Amino acid sequence: MTVKGFFEGGVASIVAGCSTHPLDLIKVRMQLQETHILRPAFALHAPTPVPPPPPSGPISVGVRIVQAEGVAALFSGVSATMLRQTLYSTTRMGLYDVLKRHWTDPEQGTMPLSRKITAGLIAGGIGAAVGNPADVAMVRMQADGRAPAAERRNYKGVFDAIRRMSNQEGVGSLWRGSALTVNRAMIVTASQLASYDQFKETILGNGWMEDGLGTHVAASFAAGFVASVASNPIDVIKTRVMNMKVGAYNGALDCALKTVRAEGPLALYKGFIPTVSRQGPFTVVLFVTLEQVRKLLKGF
Repeated sequence: MTVKGFFEGGVASIVAGCSTHPLDLIKVRMQLQETHILRPAFALHAPTPVPPPPPSGPISVGVRIVQAEGVAALFSGVSATMLRQTLYSTTRMGLYDVLKRHWTDPEQGTMPLSRKITAGLIAGGIGAAVGNPADVAMVRMQADGRAPAAERRNYKGVFDAIRRMSNQEGVGSLWRGSALTVNRAMIVTASQLASYDQFKETILGNGWMEDGLGTHVAASFAAGFVASVASNPIDVIKTRVMNMKVGAYNGALDCALKTVRAEGPLALYKGFIPTVSRQGPFTVVLFVTLEQVRKLLKGF
């Protein structure tokens, strides 16, 4: 049963990750946009007005990517996404399932929300530590197209990215931003998996819907929104730290402070619309697929 839980979660995660990859790529590109605000400590005259940046919404960013790099660019780094889901999501989904089985009240068949959150924090943290190399590779491959041609890394695939990072920057570079990745994964897993179970139990418990596709879609979309709100700030910092040139930031806190000082607090919610647009469909596909896989494997 334990191995089965890992397999079911892994299959669902890979399907969800690949199907929503273009939205994730747009989110990464938007999070890497830097809009510097002039904030002089002392000024004898008003600063020179800075012309407004070009439109940077998710649709305009997606259109510019297609125009400049082609439709295939929307799937840049998809091999890294598959490896990431195989390592990270398989681990977190499987561990959450194990903890859920152990902590569920055998008489009532339910688990308190506090235990769901705790299970999500544990499973997400361990999963992120396992999958961090693929996460770094994915971010770099997704972001490569926005750099000038002479500065692009031009990785041939996820394993080429991991090999070159190890050779050129040291093995430690594969865990760059790992503290952020672990923290984000703990928040996402706790908010996503725990809230899905909680929303589903609430819907079924109140008799609003039967246990079917409608319930799974409603509970998963609500869980995706909760996860987006909770994780977006740390996701912005994680993306910038992973994609940075050596020495650009002195850690995650330095990156966060520089981002807020230069661009304002709302910079931590850059890419929020594509995050919700991606996290919603991702969570829906994830849990709908998971429920269907569970039905198919019910007799095993």
